[in-house]
Amino acid sequence: MKLGNLVKDQWVDGDGDGTVLTSAVTGEPIAAITSDGLDFAGMLEYARTVGGANLRRYTFHERGEMLKALAQYLMEHKKEFYRLSTETGATKGDSWVDIDGGISTLFVFSSKGRREMPNDHVYLDGPPEFLSRNGTFVGQHISTPKLGAAIHINAFNFPCWGMLEKLAPTLLAGVPAIVKPASSTAYLTELMVKRILASGILPPGALQLVCGRTGDLFDHLGCQDTIAFTGSKATAEFLQQHPRVISESVAFTAETDSLNSSILGPDAVPGTPEFDLYIKEVTREMTSKAGQKCTAIRRIIAPSTIAGELVEALATALSKVRIGNPASKDVDMGALASQGQRNEVRDRVTELSHEAEIVYGGNESFDVVDADASKGAFFMPTLLHCQKPLSSAAVHSVEAFGPVSTVLPYENIDEAIELSRLGEGSLVGSVITNDDSVARDLVLGTAAYHGRMVVINRHCAAESTGHGSPLPHLVHGGPGRAGGGEEMGGVRGVLHYMQRTAIQGSPQTLTAIGNRWIKGADQKQSKVHPFRKTFEQLEIGDTLITDSRKVSLDDIQHFADFTGDSFYAHTDEEAAAKNPFFNGRVAHGYLIVSFAAGLFVDPDFGPVLANYGVDDLRFAKPVNHGDTLKVRLTCKQKTLRGGTGYGEVRWDTEVSNQDKDVVAQYDVLTMVATDEHWATVQ
Repeated sequence: MKLGNLVKDQWVDGDGDGTVLTSAVTGEPIAAITSDGLDFAGMLEYARTVGGANLRRYTFHERGEMLKALAQYLMEHKKEFYRLSTETGATKGDSWVDIDGGISTLFVFSSKGRREMPNDHVYLDGPPEFLSRNGTFVGQHISTPKLGAAIHINAFNFPCWGMLEKLAPTLLAGVPAIVKPASSTAYLTELMVKRILASGILPPGALQLVCGRTGDLFDHLGCQDTIAFTGSKATAEFLQQHPRVISESVAFTAETDSLNSSILGPDAVPGTPEFDLYIKEVTREMTSKAGQKCTAIRRIIAPSTIAGELVEALATALSKVRIGNPASKDVDMGALASQGQRNEVRDRVTELSHEAEIVYGGNESFDVVDADASKGAFFMPTLLHCQKPLSSAAVHSVEAFGPVSTVLPYENIDEAIELSRLGEGSLVGSVITNDDSVARDLVLGTAAYHGRMVVINRHCAAESTGHGSPLPHLVHGGPGRAGGGEEMGGVRGVLHYMQRTAIQGSPQTLTAIGNRWIKGADQKQSKVHPFRKTFEQLEIGDTLITDSRKVSLDDIQHFADFTGDSFYAHTDEEAAAKNPFFNGRVAHGYLIVSFAAGLFVDPDFGPVLANYGVDDLRFAKPVNHGDTLKVRLTCKQKTLRGGTGYGEVRWDTEVSNQDKDVVAQYDVLTMVATDEHWATVQ
């Protein structure tokens, strides 16, 4: 069976017989892979003109709903993904990380898109910048979808998660993707893409698939295209030097080699919970996915005083790991992805053994459960010990991408930091200690060399996701050897596929572009109180100017008595006068906010369903007794919550005194009923 290529929403076979892909467990043929003869230029053009145009018709919230629906659909079909995943050498636990982990990434980005991004086509990046004295000329950073295609080149170790963690932020941004999975496990990616296409959830052109080589795809790249690469540093550097990537300044993010380290604190001696946690964490990282994780622990940095005991404990733990057919319940670790990958790991261990002693594993012959070791790509967990890590090179530069790790002893904290830095950049570093001062020193000393750091101790271990689990909420990437890129990271990952543009103009023009009111833009006053309007009836700029209210000394004293807030600035005239900010007793800030609400709130039952918060509250000037307050309330931004019967409305609120000086400003957040919902409850 040939793997299909999804080209312009049609499944197309590549030319020729292709390369045969075999099971990592049995060595039996599974499929053939080829992309020869594909129209790569046509695929790019189709993605840009059809896929991009279709995706950009939807708002961020609508695209978030697509991701949620897609995740739900894939969950219904995950049993067949699990069955096929076994052929990649993955145990059920490994497959859970790859399949369920990938699908959950869709859910997370769906949620973030609908909660942290507007129900609109433009993302406002930060507050406006006021560029002129009178406020008639302002600036605003916006982000809009790039008008090209995203090229996703993925690694073999996570054929599902690797695709979905890139795809989720790309689609949420409104950009179509062309996915190129690694050949050895592409059969699992192809199956998932078949189910995605069958779901009918994504619009035409949103997703295409290349099973095989990329041909002349790079020759047709343009400045609006984006490349997200996961694989070896050598391949990334080769692709980054492609003439079109250079001449068109194509955005290129890479996740490459990573000699991740885990540091055991000097306090975590045998007998402590942290020492036991460390043994479990290292063992799990060495054997999960048979060590084929870009985040796996490759360098075990531990105090020299307990290095011997650590080696012994790790060897004991590794000796209990059962290797074999990942479909068997009696197996803890499956096979590497291919025979070629096994041979590669074997060669790298040989390189490492010139500087470090193999203290466990490294055997050519070992027992496997329910499988033929000569046919499958099995490899024994292998632990090395380097006595002089500061003067060794290979342990800091050679990555055996399998169940292999090296113990590196240190004499003091500074030496531990230096050893960690010698990895020249990694995706993740971890620290296991119950000494917070040690944790701070290690994190501050090494953070610049890591994309992510996790500190684990007895207090968080039960809920910790561990050293090697990238999360969609946090950036996944790292400096130097790790590629210098970032993926995921919540909305940060979405913005990678968008163009940030600084726009300048009048407040009214920028309000119209961004659908968020800027001070100085038009204010629309009417006889109808804005709280009497439904979500649809409200317009950006709708404004209420309230009546005035005088603040008395009795008001201030009553608020102090009633709330218990008797801070001297509100209750002691003499003490308040000594304060450099005041010239006597002043009103509480929250009294000002409360009086403001009393001025602008319409009390009767109406479309405003609830006030759910206040953002960016600032008190600009003290309010003394005898001052008079007035409020300007303006509809600043509207966000419809589809299917809920309401939308969120942000109100720009400004409280001023009798001299027209602003004394407080903030955003009031309300939920406002839609026309349809309001009609049903009146």
